[in-house]
Amino acid sequence: MEITMTDTQADIRKENEGTAVEAGSKATERFAASGKIAGLGVSKERVSLLAGALIKAANDIVVEHQVTYEEYNALKAWLIKVGTDGEWPLFLDVWLEHTVEDVNSQERPGTRGTIEGPYYVPNSPALESPATVEMREGEEGTPLRFSGHFTDTDGNPIQGAQLEIWHADAAGFYSQYAPGLPEWLFRATVKADSDGQFVLHTMRPAPYQIPTDGACGQLISAAGWHAWRPAHIHIKVSAPGYQPVTQQLYFPGDPHNADDIASAVKPELMLDPKPRTDGGAGEEAVYDYVLAKVGQSK
Repeated sequence: MEITMTDTQADIRKENEGTAVEAGSKATERFAASGKIAGLGVSKERVSLLAGALIKAANDIVVEHQVTYEEYNALKAWLIKVGTDGEWPLFLDVWLEHTVEDVNSQERPGTRGTIEGPYYVPNSPALESPATVEMREGEEGTPLRFSGHFTDTDGNPIQGAQLEIWHADAAGFYSQYAPGLPEWLFRATVKADSDGQFVLHTMRPAPYQIPTDGACGQLISAAGWHAWRPAHIHIKVSAPGYQPVTQQLYFPGDPHNADDIASAVKPELMLDPKPRTDGGAGEEAVYDYVLAKVGQSK
């Protein structure tokens, strides 16, 4: 099933139209400034093992599929374009991170995670629960009351827990990665109360396509793939003494839950929104978090 934007979404998209190069450059700059590059401490043995395995796999593909020089040069030109467009974070986060996350979380008990994606921004405004994320007047979409509580693997409430939230607007744009949007639109860090409970108010996001006017879009078009991501809310939860969890939460009924371009959807990450029962407008969804202590494993 193909998703199409509403007229309102299309109008918003036109007003805030950016480019893949612009968004990609910002993602690359933020990653470079994040500190994740410095002091990685990867041993020579691991570099040799992993780089050697990657190079061997690439050469095996050449032999298995009898790659021509025309195809080889097309690949070379495309890899160069990924770099000049600043889309390495997008490429890796869309097509590789889901497997890296699965490998690195397989021994962690508690709540499942998934990919972070390229559009995380640290130090979002700190709010006390109950909280309302930043929105524009007359914001498009369905109001969403999102609540839950934090416990450890024994069911005890966790004090000092916090939840970072970020998501796209009704046209599929993220603040700080598209022009014309408020700096902290749909971004916040919400501190749970002393019982580990949190409540926040936001808007239900819309599905969107990843940028298609850059190198990644060129690949998608050439391969005949689609570029859609199902509607989702990004979450990063943490608490002192506990292992953090990064995830995306999804909504039932989205046709691209089954074929997400980023392969990030998991059954455990599906919300169950219902009409609000407290008289408020929109929907409410509850999602509880179970965090493992630092060093704890299955």
